Amino acid sequence: MKKYDVIIIGCGAAGLSAARAALTNKRSVLILDMGERPARKVLVSGGGRCNFTNLAVGVNRYFGKNPDFVRSALSKVKPSDILDWAKSHRLNWVEKSPGQFFCATNSADFVEALISDVNLADIKTNTFVNDIEKKENKFIVKTKKSDYECDSVIVATGGISYPALDVSDFGYMIAKKFGHKIIPTRPALISLKTPAFSPELSGISINVEIKIGKNIISDSLLFTHSGIGGPAAYRASLYEFDNGIYINFLPGLDIYKWIMDSKKIDGKKSLQTILMTKMTRNLAKWFSKDITKNIADLSGKEVLEISKRLSEFYIPGNNLTRLGMQNAEVTFGGISTEFISSKTMESKLCPGLYFVGEVLDIAGDLGGFNLHFAFASGLTAGGYA
Repeated sequence: MKKYDVIIIGCGAAGLSAARAALTNKRSVLILDMGERPARKVLVSGGGRCNFTNLAVGVNRYFGKNPDFVRSALSKVKPSDILDWAKSHRLNWVEKSPGQFFCATNSADFVEALISDVNLADIKTNTFVNDIEKKENKFIVKTKKSDYECDSVIVATGGISYPALDVSDFGYMIAKKFGHKIIPTRPALISLKTPAFSPELSGISINVEIKIGKNIISDSLLFTHSGIGGPAAYRASLYEFDNGIYINFLPGLDIYKWIMDSKKIDGKKSLQTILMTKMTRNLAKWFSKDITKNIADLSGKEVLEISKRLSEFYIPGNNLTRLGMQNAEVTFGGISTEFISSKTMESKLCPGLYFVGEVLDIAGDLGGFNLHFAFASGLTAGGYA
């Protein structure tokens, strides 16, 4: 039975980062992955351009039972550290929006750089891990072909979103075996299905504000055949919305005052015509479909109702459904962080066992936050293992 210092289950961003840190500490490393190629999710992330970090990284951009869990790892690995790493590998990036960094070429170049850092590790793909046992101070990792012994195991199996990419719930199974709780999982960073809008609006995009409780999301919304998508809806999917959501389709504008002022200047125009100065024709038509009067003939009460529909469009929680795991960018829920050290990522119930990345009950906001936590948690665990 071959022996290693560290065995990492999962060859994604978190696993490869953990391997890099362990190798830096002169540990012998084996990486096992059930898929055909490493970092499959990284390859498809960001539309194939890999949004790998964000200058706005902070506890407030993470979700789960205990988002504060990320604080220590984020303090160790900052966006500047990841940018310096990318620069050292001669990777170019683009800042699509302030602080949001994507690969200038494609995700494959980024993955190649990650793999180049772990060329001293043994990597075995298409390898299914059946079980992990601990005997005295050693772990026995059992696969279909061979068994391996090690001092430390790092579980970096990711979540269960994107099942087409050969994902597995093995990380949850191992966590439960060693006494850890699993927070129920659901899809996140995904489109929302709702009957609130007509399919004829599909393809239209508009900047909005979405209010969920006390939380406000400002981003671009895309109408789809089944509801809403785009960054605003993806980000909204991270929240619990049992009490519904409110959408402001013209944020930053006092809509009531604008329409009342327009009554004096453009009174002969229809509501659709003036709305078309702020949004597409089809969307303006949809919002004004029941109003045939010129705006000069609208009463103050009618203008108030129109303003509220545009600025506080309400969708009840029972009219909102997240699409399935097959399209989700991230898994919400996972291994509870209750008995895991935030400083080392080590299990408090089983010394030598570590959990990193998306397998944990940590979900990041849209914009590079999930990959950043994968790097930060992986490097942290690999440095201690």
